[in-house]
Parts: sequence; structure tokens; C-alpha cells
Amino acid sequence: MERAGLDGIDQRILSELTRNARVPHAELAGKVLLSRNAVRQRIERMERQGYIQGYTIVAGAETQDLVSAFLMVYRKDRMRGADVLSELRAIPEVVLCDVLSGDFDLMVRVEARSHGRVQEIWEQISSLPGVTDTVTAMTLSNVIRRVSQ
Repeated sequence: MERAGLDGIDQRILSELTRNARVPHAELAGKVLLSRNAVRQRIERMERQGYIQGYTIVAGAETQDLVSAFLMVYRKDRMRGADVLSELRAIPEVVLCDVLSGDFDLMVRVEARSHGRVQEIWEQISSLPGVTDTVTAMTLSNVIRRVSQ
């Protein structure tokens, strides 16, 4: 997935960190063919720029402390809505964003620490230029939760 403002090496670093956030800088450096120090500097820059907005611990499969919601998003122009997608990528609680056929343009899944944070994210998404409307459904419980390999 292409992230605006990042070069190919940054993209590979993020990809590796997504696979294993605990990968040592030295090992990561070998995978992206840079020095350990260069990798560290790039990670620090991406943190400052908001591409990396936090580190999280997931203890086992316990996610019951999270509040989740699905936002169905209507965009003004579904074919040229890259600006909306770019803004969604910058919200760390957005864990899924799919482009849909049919009535809705996007399905966005948000997982946050509180209902208040879900509301803040909803307000942020609703006010984005290019978003005309949203429909929100709060998750009551998770029955099946699979992690893809």
C-alpha cells in the first residue's frame, strides 16, 4: 500500500515493522540495505511526521477493552477520493479501510480505547473535505476474530 510522502525504503521499513514491531534496528537495516543508524533516523522522522503514531501491546487475543465501530463513508467523488484515504491512513485507530461497491464508498473500522475517542474520530472523518456523509455502527461483541497470516 502506497503512503504519500514516503519513499520506497520508508515503505519497506513500515512493512517490516508491521510484520514485527520488535525487529531490532540492526536486523531491519539488513532487510532494507541501510545502516542501523540510517534506519533509526528514518523511524524517528516517520514518528515525527505521524506515519508511526504509537506502539501497542496486544496481550494474547484480549481486545475486549477496545471500543470498535464501523463507519460507512460517502465521498463526493469516489474516483478521486485519495485525499480522504490519505487522512484515514494517518489515524492510528483506523485498523481497516475497504473501498466498497454499492451505496457506501468506504467501510472504515475503528478500534479505540473509549467511546469518546470513537466520537472524536467520527467527527474528524465527517469533517474531512470530500466526505459528504457517514453512517456509524458500534460493535457490540466480537464473535469471530481471525488474524490473517
